[in-house]
Amino acid sequence: MPTRCGFVALIGVPNAGKSTLLNALVGAKISIVSRKVQTTRTQIRGIAMAGRTQVIFVDTPGIFAPKRRLEKAMVTSAWGGASDADRVGVLIDVTHADHDDEEALLAQLGEVRQPKFLILNKIDLVPHEKLLAITAALNERIAFEATFMVSALRGHGVPKILEWLEDKLPPGPWLYPEDEISDAPLRFLAAEITREKIFERLHDELPYRSTVETEKWTVMKNGDVRIDQTIFVERESQRKIVLGEKGQTIKHIGMAARKEIEEAAETKVHLFLFVKVREDWANDPERYREMGLEFPREPKR
Repeated sequence: MPTRCGFVALIGVPNAGKSTLLNALVGAKISIVSRKVQTTRTQIRGIAMAGRTQVIFVDTPGIFAPKRRLEKAMVTSAWGGASDADRVGVLIDVTHADHDDEEALLAQLGEVRQPKFLILNKIDLVPHEKLLAITAALNERIAFEATFMVSALRGHGVPKILEWLEDKLPPGPWLYPEDEISDAPLRFLAAEITREKIFERLHDELPYRSTVETEKWTVMKNGDVRIDQTIFVERESQRKIVLGEKGQTIKHIGMAARKEIEEAAETKVHLFLFVKVREDWANDPERYREMGLEFPREPKR
């Protein structure tokens, strides 16, 4: 039987549910999910099988009006992921379908030449009549190939997306083994898991501008893995927030992160977290390269 393989970019505004949808499509957690917006900073690839077709989904950062340098790099990465894909899935949160952010996203979709399909998310939160009105309005505005109504959190409607994509991607060999679910290295996924736990614990206290780097990944003689990670913040006051009183906050972050990293690595993990101040790291080109982002150069005045 001939095989097919291709890339499908998932784009949408922050908190539309792209990461939740990607995890549901792949059947495993590979992208962090947080109620804090703009948590996905770079393109995360998830791999799913639809019959004889290998679908490589690209979870892109949320599209919004960027102000800071890091935000500009994230939005550039998102549009880049769309322009490089074979198909583009446009994800709309139906509870916010008429907001300004969605309007700005739709206005720019005309510049994306790739075939597009519409995914309406969180359909369990709006009346059926409103859902039909949103569907009609969006399809009248943009020539979507198909429309899918899903609840990514519950998994409702998600398999239909894979079924539809089975014959929509180009013929060709698979790019990854059949049982692979992501091309992201475990070191990266481990850092993303710890970053998610920081958001969950400190979502109201710590600014977005914190990052996590896996410094060492050591396989021990008994098969266990020792992981050394550094959490970088911009000020000493932020460092104290992450540590918490008598180190209790970072202890809880580490325990939660270690549990999920063990599930991903399928082995016992010994996680050691360190917190360092790295002033103005969001303007350091090296940090952008480590995150897989292009460093935006500010225009000369």
